[in-house]
Amino acid sequence: MRPATATATAVTTILGVGAAAVAAGWYASDAALRPASGRPLPTDRKVTVHATAAGHITLTRSFPALRPGLYGLTGDGVQAVVGPVVDQPPSTADTVVRRLERVASGVLEPGDKVRMTPVLHRGDPGSALGLAHRDIEIPGELGGLPAWYVPGDRDTWVITVHGLGTTREHPMNLMGFLDGQSLPVLDLSYRGDAGAPRPDGGLGRLGAAEWRDLDAAIRHAVRHGAEKVILYGWSTGATMALRAAVDSPLREYVGGLVLDSPVLDPRATIGALARARGVPAALLPPAVRAAQGRTGMTTTPLQETSLPEELTAPTLLFHGPDDAIAPWRPSRELAARRPDLVTLHEVPRAPHAAMWNADPAGYEETLRRFLTPLM
Repeated sequence: MRPATATATAVTTILGVGAAAVAAGWYASDAALRPASGRPLPTDRKVTVHATAAGHITLTRSFPALRPGLYGLTGDGVQAVVGPVVDQPPSTADTVVRRLERVASGVLEPGDKVRMTPVLHRGDPGSALGLAHRDIEIPGELGGLPAWYVPGDRDTWVITVHGLGTTREHPMNLMGFLDGQSLPVLDLSYRGDAGAPRPDGGLGRLGAAEWRDLDAAIRHAVRHGAEKVILYGWSTGATMALRAAVDSPLREYVGGLVLDSPVLDPRATIGALARARGVPAALLPPAVRAAQGRTGMTTTPLQETSLPEELTAPTLLFHGPDDAIAPWRPSRELAARRPDLVTLHEVPRAPHAAMWNADPAGYEETLRRFLTPLM
């Protein structure tokens, strides 16, 4: 090949690879930054229903089907709740039997493809839990933010914020417990959720911009009688809570934080979501760069910034080593940097944002002990 031709071919190849990397970076960053409200995460794999019997369901044996605890089961036109794995009736080498707690809607049939989800309840606090509540709209930076308010006798409010792959139905898992502590609960929808404003450019920021919607909720609570608020978030909602506790103009009202599976390292979470969508490992760095370029957000892990030193509120952190979306090493580092304020409660064998599901009783007892002096 003549030198000029060889050079031209090489340049064309490089440009083609570069264009492909850019395109893949945009696609991969979309997997993390353009979430649909309530859409399952790409790590939530389907399992097959093999049979149902009185109080039992048989599923294909898999890591999701073998998880300990209590989970929602969702499929095409069906919503159910499954409990722990049981020994009877006996399961085969290829199946596992779990307790079937209830079928909320639809019919479970052999061959159905379903997902296990941390969300147990559908509807609203009244229809799902029988709790008195009000539908309200909170004025936010980009527009009105739908929320549920469940009244309580105390002047300390709990503001709950869901995370990736869920909606404000997710915090209903703990709403009955919080109501039992006489704590008012404000359960927030934020930008990108159904009924809430669209985020800038249609892209989420993994809590980096969304926290300002939580700030609006704090302002609403204070205006309506809250003397103190406890911010309780899952996943990116936990990230929002952590940022609001440091950056909100009303941070003096934040009396405590409960963080479940917080997204502290955006690079790791963007990479995990892109990888779960089938993006090759070689194209994960372009995905992170694309996310930075498209949103302007920093991807420096929060535990490596000045945020831990600026934190003033007692913090309870639920996380575990089996989280495939938000690795728990940053949570351990955050707890190590502020042992005076941050308590880390490890939950093994729990997927992302499902620390309660893996051990409801143990989780709630830890939460009760944390909340009691803050009420």
